[in-house]
Amino acid sequence: MRKPTLMDVAAKAGVSYATADRVLNQRGGVAAKSVQRVSDAIELLGYKRDVSAANLARGRTYDFVFFIPSQAGAFFDELRAAVRREAHARLSERITVTLKKIPAFDAERLADALENCVDSKITGVCLVAINSPRVRTAVNALRAKGVIVLTLVADMQVGSRDAYIGLDNRAAGQTAGRLMSLAHRNGGVVLPIAGNLDAVDHADRYAGFLDVLPKTVTVLPIVQSADRPDDVENAVRNAMITYPKLGGIYSIGAGHSGLLAALSGRTKMRPIVILHDLVAHVRTALTDGLVDAVIDQKPDHQIALALDAMKSLSDGDQLPVGFGTIVPSLYLQDNLPPASTGGPTESPTL
Repeated sequence: MRKPTLMDVAAKAGVSYATADRVLNQRGGVAAKSVQRVSDAIELLGYKRDVSAANLARGRTYDFVFFIPSQAGAFFDELRAAVRREAHARLSERITVTLKKIPAFDAERLADALENCVDSKITGVCLVAINSPRVRTAVNALRAKGVIVLTLVADMQVGSRDAYIGLDNRAAGQTAGRLMSLAHRNGGVVLPIAGNLDAVDHADRYAGFLDVLPKTVTVLPIVQSADRPDDVENAVRNAMITYPKLGGIYSIGAGHSGLLAALSGRTKMRPIVILHDLVAHVRTALTDGLVDAVIDQKPDHQIALALDAMKSLSDGDQLPVGFGTIVPSLYLQDNLPPASTGGPTESPTL
């Protein structure tokens, strides 16, 4: 059976092709009763608009901007590489991607960058959210101009962006807490390390971690390291000296190289270590027995979903319920997936 065309819709509705086209593309100037007839015909015939063909005919392109934190560890390097690969793969879809680095945890610089986009002709923006009134104001200004705004990795208040792509970070923190609880059935002392609790993902993971830990476990004051490896290393070394029986470390953000440096040579007599993101040096540490569990959030999948979402929303489509929720992978030494071979990491548009 052939697919219904817009001409079929017009005939069924008893209107001209031009009127059906105006209704479909929401250009206005059509009587309400004709709009209803066209809408009814579309539903009755099961008509689906060929967006790609329409965009090609109009010469339409999609201009998307990704704001990815810099100087925040290997995970964001992988996220940027994923943006480059997806941009290269989607050139035929008339998608242009610009990748911009923003200093990690710097709300003012992120707000500056978003404000500079308000008067541009971009189609969509994807950012890692920071808890900041000025960032929220800039996002509202973009959306008021018709720009699609997605949050990635870290969310902001529902309703203040068009979609979120990433983990349920509170649930991810609860997962880490459950694992830590299993290792400390009889109590113990654990050290949480975050980059900055103004980062919504870090704050949510920390809250989730505390949600499920039993009261018999003593949680030391959280270290906020700005994901600086040297600060993480010093904090871990100091904690292990001050608390010789330190039983666990939960690394919420990045700065893993500092953590691993502090643990070097301690494959047996060391705390239980749970962290996020299966980047290359973390994979090696897991294989070598320096860490125990890794909660991974699939950066390649996140970027692919983000581009799918921005394109669909730009076309006026609605996203399915639950779209963009990343189900984390929990890796132990025994179930590591094959190392990624990657793909193109550079693109002339990035």
